[in-house]
Order: sequence, then C-alpha cells, then structure tokens
Amino acid sequence: MYAGRGFSNMPLVVKNLIIINALFFLARFTLGQLFHYDLNETLGLYYFKSPEFSPYQIISYMFMHGGLSHIFFNMFALWMFGTQIENFWGPKRFLNYYLITGFGAAFIHYLIIHFQVSGLESHFTAEQISGIINSGTFDATSPLFNKARSLYSLHHTPVVGASGAVFGLLLAYGMTFPNQIIYLNLLFPIKAKYFVIIYGLLEFVMGVQNTAGDNVAHFAHIGGMLFGFILIKYWKKNDLNFY
Repeated sequence: MYAGRGFSNMPLVVKNLIIINALFFLARFTLGQLFHYDLNETLGLYYFKSPEFSPYQIISYMFMHGGLSHIFFNMFALWMFGTQIENFWGPKRFLNYYLITGFGAAFIHYLIIHFQVSGLESHFTAEQISGIINSGTFDATSPLFNKARSLYSLHHTPVVGASGAVFGLLLAYGMTFPNQIIYLNLLFPIKAKYFVIIYGLLEFVMGVQNTAGDNVAHFAHIGGMLFGFILIKYWKKNDLNFY
C-alpha cells in the first residue's frame, strides 16, 4: 500500500509512537536473546479472567509485536495514514483517537473471547475448568481434550500489536480523505473509502471463519474500526472543534 507521501515533516505523535514501539521491540529482542525472557508474556493482553492478566496490559499490548514483519507493517501504516490524520486533526485529538481505538480493539477482542470461553466451559465442571486453566491438566484420552486445549489457550495466549489502533486510523483516513488514492502493492490505485470497506469486510469474514492456525485477532481489528467510526460520528454530531 502506498498513499504517495514522503517521510519528511513527520508529526510529533506519529513520530513518538513509532519510536516507542521500536524501543519496546528492541527491549523484547534484547531480553529474549540475553535472558530467554519474552516480554510479550508480561506486556501482552490476556483474557481478563486469565491468571496472567494485569490491568496495565490494556495499554501495554499496543506497543508490543510478534516479529519484525508485524511491527514493520504496523509502523508503516501508522506513518502512512497517521501523518495526514495528525496534521489535519492536531496532536491531542489524534493521540486520543489512537488510544481510544486501541482500547476499543481490546474490548471487542475480550467480548469475542468471552463468548468462546463460555461455550467451551459449558462442557466441563467447575473443578475441571480450574484444573485446565491453572495447570493445564486434563485427560488426553477424553473426547473433550481438544476443547480443553482450546480453553487453556484462550486463557494463556496474549494478544499483541498496534493493529487495532492502526485499523482505527485506516477507518479515519477513509472517512476524512475518502477520495484519496491509495496504491495497493505500489501498482493498483483505489480510493481510500473503497479500500477501507474492502479491508473491513475481509477482516470480518476471516474473523468469522476462525481458520485453524490463524493467530490474527481479526475482531480486534474490527473493534478498532468500530470504535473509530463511533468516535468520529460523536465528534461530528456534537460539532466539537479540533484541538
């Protein structure tokens, strides 16, 4: 994707967000190499009923990433879409929007995980649930073993990445500059409003399919877009001035 903008005159919040994300990524890499400690296991976002959940993760997860390609594409999108949005809105409104859509992504992710967990827990007794979640113990010969493994995974797999907030920025870009041309793979021109619609629908379809082995939190992405849409409509309805 390319929107035709250079790196010059990068606004303050976008610049600092990229720097902060890069520093966290570097810290994770360094700690992993030197001490075999994965910082994502501390700062990633766990299901709120998980024994590994801490409230600060609702913020910290937005600055953690799974790998080099993950952070690169998120930061590239943050620069590409965020630069024009921040220049148009100003730094305070832009930062508020970025964080709120990140929180919204976490909320929708929690909502989906909660329904999945509730459905799985209906197959087990309270004692079995406690054993599965706290120690990962369950009879491997049981026909419910795969469900037990899924229940354990939902409680002990953290979500990381700025993608929820980035998808919120994508939505804002499409609503603010609907006719701006974006070049897919540097070749194919498409108007921003159509790009947002297509991307949103793809995320929804992939989220509903819930394909085995797909470790992308598609509904978190949709959550960022949904909260972004609500926030922009709220600002417009109340005719709030930009900061």
